[in-house]
Amino acid sequence: MFCVMNVHNVDMTLPSGTQVVSRVGAVLRAVSSSMPGGLGTSDVARIAGLARPTAHRLLASLAGEGFIDHDHRAGRWHLGPELYLMGSVAAERYDITSVARDSVRALAAETGESAFLSALRGNETVCLVREEGSFPVRSFVLSEGVRFPLGVASAGLVILAFMSDSEIERHLAKTNLPARFGQHHADEEVWQRITSARTTGYAVNPGLLVEGSWGMGAAIFDSSGQPAWALSLTGIELRFSPDRQPELGKRLLEHAHRVSQRLVSQPPARG
Repeated sequence: MFCVMNVHNVDMTLPSGTQVVSRVGAVLRAVSSSMPGGLGTSDVARIAGLARPTAHRLLASLAGEGFIDHDHRAGRWHLGPELYLMGSVAAERYDITSVARDSVRALAAETGESAFLSALRGNETVCLVREEGSFPVRSFVLSEGVRFPLGVASAGLVILAFMSDSEIERHLAKTNLPARFGQHHADEEVWQRITSARTTGYAVNPGLLVEGSWGMGAAIFDSSGQPAWALSLTGIELRFSPDRQPELGKRLLEHAHRVSQRLVSQPPARG
């Protein structure tokens, strides 16, 4: 299914060419990161790095095409129905949730923690699946649709860890993680966590996003051996003690390997 934007609805005061495409992508990613609560125009502008009038013009144009919905009563923007239809088609080529969902559920059942599947998209990870564990105190840092840059949170850290050193250096050079996430995400500390992840096979986020909320992740590799997804667990610090981490890491690695092996036998098309 193809959807072509009506040129008569496009705000001609916007910049032309690739800059518009880049800005539209930034707006759509900003709105998707807010699911399910939606975002106000000022928040979209801030996250997308745009002036508020520019963000509003783009949002209005996207709403006219069905890519964005506007809740006029609440003054908030949400992803629109056209993206749902396109996503349904794209899922046939890129979605591995049918292959990985059993492992996400099993991790939650085996550990009692919240379990997740995240995918690499550009220089970010996006959460695709969340499964609650039985432990009554939970962490709500991650949910479906939430994005983090590589190197942030356990899923993004473990995927980054298994890239080449040159790829890591390029990513860190163009992504100012400390400015957004604090000095614990300075290059030196990220490299320390990468080294640890390469040693153990799994990454640990020791409450760096929300104090007291810990996470661990293991990479899932595509058929060419590249890290493209991750399984992760999150919970309170008490549940991620040094004594328990090896057991949680072992379970993550077992399930990540299982999913990777399944993908070798039935890989999703990726372009």
